[in-house]
Amino acid sequence: MNNGLLPTDETGHMTITSGETTGQEVVLLPGERLDDLQRDGLRIIQNPKWFSFGMDAVLLSAFASADTGDRCIDLCTGNGVIPLLMSSRTPAGHFDGLEIMEDIAEMAMRSVRYNHLEERINIRAGDVREAVSIYGASTFQVVTVNPPYLTENGGLINPDDHKAIARHELRLNLREMLETSVGLLEPGGHFFMVHRPFRMAEILHEMIIAGIEPKRLRMVHPFHDREPNMLLVEGVRGGNSGMVVDRPLIIYKDKGVYTEEVEKLYYE
Repeated sequence: MNNGLLPTDETGHMTITSGETTGQEVVLLPGERLDDLQRDGLRIIQNPKWFSFGMDAVLLSAFASADTGDRCIDLCTGNGVIPLLMSSRTPAGHFDGLEIMEDIAEMAMRSVRYNHLEERINIRAGDVREAVSIYGASTFQVVTVNPPYLTENGGLINPDDHKAIARHELRLNLREMLETSVGLLEPGGHFFMVHRPFRMAEILHEMIIAGIEPKRLRMVHPFHDREPNMLLVEGVRGGNSGMVVDRPLIIYKDKGVYTEEVEKLYYE
């Protein structure tokens, strides 16, 4: 999902447009580009007309954890950036990604093939609400999700627009997403999500109702003296009550200058 927080070519990310070559086979359709993820040589295909991944996806991929051999699924996977980054950050065995927009899912799978990760990552098109019937109940140890942040009552919205579907709960609301996550997770499985602070009370309430006990929360601030604009939350299916609140994550120490922690997340 794109929230406009992550610049790409402006910060030195390599961009290759349609028709150029990279020494590896890659099919770029009109309007697409190949961006450097600054990690283990990974590249991702993006189409800015639809959306590009944002800071939220990078932070979620670093906040989430997975153990050796875990099976993970990323719901609302978009261009597949979270499975790609987590494949480098964690020893998990396999990643699935589910995306409702077929053209976005196809683009994400081309990124997987470009990075030669077909045996570890699979992206498919499908409705998150049908994920349990697609993959089976209690088949994952980890669920990650960067969902639409806004309700569908956010003004005039084109229901077929890629950006509107990514930003607004037009085809999946918070409760449906959490109920699906519970169905996919094995007992004791871990759930990781990035969202917006203005919905925090609703998020924690709905997690508990669904059967995902909130266990860890981290607020994300653009500057140390600004209000948070993102939150990261971890939950456990069927977990006991009790939540840890991590210290705040500060993005910028000065205008356009990342803090050391964020620099490490991007460029380690």
